[in-house]
Amino acid sequence: MKKINLSIIISVLIMILAAALVIAAENENRGGEILKVDGGSKGEVTFPHKEHQDNLKDCKLCHDTFPQKLGVIKEMKDKKELKRKQVMNDVCLKCHKDYKKANKAYGPINCNGCHG
Repeated sequence: MKKINLSIIISVLIMILAAALVIAAENENRGGEILKVDGGSKGEVTFPHKEHQDNLKDCKLCHDTFPQKLGVIKEMKDKKELKRKQVMNDVCLKCHKDYKKANKAYGPINCNGCHG
């Protein structure tokens, strides 16, 4: 009887450990709270990544355009896989302006708001 109880306890502990590892792996790939992203000729943009995650809830809104990888915007621009200002116009400003039109809280829609 004690062996059965011990094996059940061990099995439950292994399942809990496995679940904790899965959760940790998911959180690890969520990126930093604040990122520095390539802002072209105006320099790096301080990007409040966690704030966007909390508000948007859908990573694909941005990451359909570029993969989840630090430095990928600059890398893709250098390889000519992104057009000049594509991320800014097609992702950032589009979303901010859409939120403004919908009378929701929105991010900067002028240059200095992000580059300043």
